[in-house]
Amino acid sequence: MSSVMIEDRNKLGRGHRDKVQQFMTITGASEKVALQALKASDWHLEGAFDVFYNQPQYGFYQYADMILADGISILCNDLQVDPQDIVMLVVSWHMKAATMCEFSKQEFIGGLQSLGIDSLEKFRERIPFMRTELKDEQKFREIYNFAFSWAKEKGQKSLALDTAIGMWQLLFAEKQWPLVDHWCQFLQARHNKAISRDTWSQLLEFARTVDPALSNYDAEGAWPYLIDEFVEYLTENGIIQKDNSAFLALKQLVLNSLLGDRQILA
Repeated sequence: MSSVMIEDRNKLGRGHRDKVQQFMTITGASEKVALQALKASDWHLEGAFDVFYNQPQYGFYQYADMILADGISILCNDLQVDPQDIVMLVVSWHMKAATMCEFSKQEFIGGLQSLGIDSLEKFRERIPFMRTELKDEQKFREIYNFAFSWAKEKGQKSLALDTAIGMWQLLFAEKQWPLVDHWCQFLQARHNKAISRDTWSQLLEFARTVDPALSNYDAEGAWPYLIDEFVEYLTENGIIQKDNSAFLALKQLVLNSLLGDRQILA
């Protein structure tokens, strides 16, 4: 039990403490939920029951003004989902969350209402559906573009390189792109700076439209300079060589990816 909760309980008069105990006994709720429901009803026991039973039951989340990292960790535990699971990005997209690792009450409740979720049980049941949304080309694009603003630090225009690399590895594990590891290695070796929104959005277009063997790459195209430098890096390091076995090996890798996942980016 948190020190804040103990302090709140110790400040209560006997009558209020009795109501908390009654509420917990009848509803089976925790002391924290009991305190919050009773405070919300101005300590009227029947009003507190109305708050508890007539609102969607999202657990303690329905009472929190902000759900921060610790609260999200509890939420993931309740949902039986790893906090690093990409489905939590999809959840955040549905919530229209402004910042990674936090939800405002408005974002959280509004997102769940839009999904038709009114209990933790229904939340768990919707997780498989949210995973399938990553397979939808248009939704994946929306989630990908959402991730830039969601993952960057507040007040920053660009995305920290380490964060961007982590997000790319997460996203392109879902939508396979054979060059993602080379891209991340290139950035660490040659760029080592924050990533702009333009580079972020254009990379998805590059991955979707340019063959991983670069057979249809147009050097005169309007790609950001960083993507053009990446193509040079691939050539300079012998990663893309159209006339030798390295090229054939990469081509085979692409074919294997296509056979393994029909949803690979075209």
